[in-house]
Amino acid sequence: MNDSTEDKGWWTRLSGGLKRTSSSLGSSITALITHRPLEPATLDALEDELVRADLGQELAARIVNELGAGRYPQGITPEEVKAVLADEIEKVLAPVAKPLELTTRPFVVLVAGVNGSGKTTTIGKLAARFRVQGKSVMLVAGDTFRAAAIDQLKIWGERTGATVMARDPGADAASLAFDAVTAAKAQGVEVEFIDTAGRLQNRAELMGELEKMVRVMRKVEPTAPHAVLLVLDATIGQNALSQVEIFGKIAGVTGLVMTKLDGTARGGILVAIASRFGLPVHFIGVGEGVNDLAPFTARDFSRAIVGLDS
Repeated sequence: MNDSTEDKGWWTRLSGGLKRTSSSLGSSITALITHRPLEPATLDALEDELVRADLGQELAARIVNELGAGRYPQGITPEEVKAVLADEIEKVLAPVAKPLELTTRPFVVLVAGVNGSGKTTTIGKLAARFRVQGKSVMLVAGDTFRAAAIDQLKIWGERTGATVMARDPGADAASLAFDAVTAAKAQGVEVEFIDTAGRLQNRAELMGELEKMVRVMRKVEPTAPHAVLLVLDATIGQNALSQVEIFGKIAGVTGLVMTKLDGTARGGILVAIASRFGLPVHFIGVGEGVNDLAPFTARDFSRAIVGLDS
């Protein structure tokens, strides 16, 4: 398959996945703008809709200021509003749209996120992506409290041809991390994904466990982990902001993966997160299939979220 066919396939999945967001946003814009001049009351109502779409107060205000700057004395069409919206969203997203680059071997990736965010599935999909590129991958079942997470990683290992390291449920996660990094070095593994527990109910316990995992793996590899990815579920909307804050403090997050964009009308939360935290967004997921997780590109996302063509 050539690149343009792949790109078109991804655009179809992305725009389809963001349909609930773009439809919700598009219908609000159309209802407000059609047959109306850009009066202050219309602009205020539009700002409220943009905030409701989880884009964040700051960006909503900037977009409305842009529209109200006197450039549209004859009024404006919904499509023109969407184009301005897409441009402003792209300005926020362009600085954070960064690939996950493997800078060393083994490249150790600690993967964090609350239970139910799609964390273990995301690890499997990333393993599949790197295996297709011909890289050797090791998956580490560091969420030792959940037997289901351990079993899930083993299935992904079989499916992708990645090596899996796991212990019995309840085993010490830090000890497993130590052994896993040791094994990855010895075997010349190129990329290693380490799953982690996602319980936020007891943050002190979670923080202690993650700190211990990092401490012991650094005895083997002083620069590990080389990336700390936080997996976020788009359907939780504003709660995702607090998760970025909490896990940033607990785990030292270096980059984000946003999943389940296909199940929500709240895709705008990714824009609010980018605006507030400025963390790299490496991948986004718009479905259950292995190809429904792909590198994040600012322009494609910006246009898909407002319902414009690529």
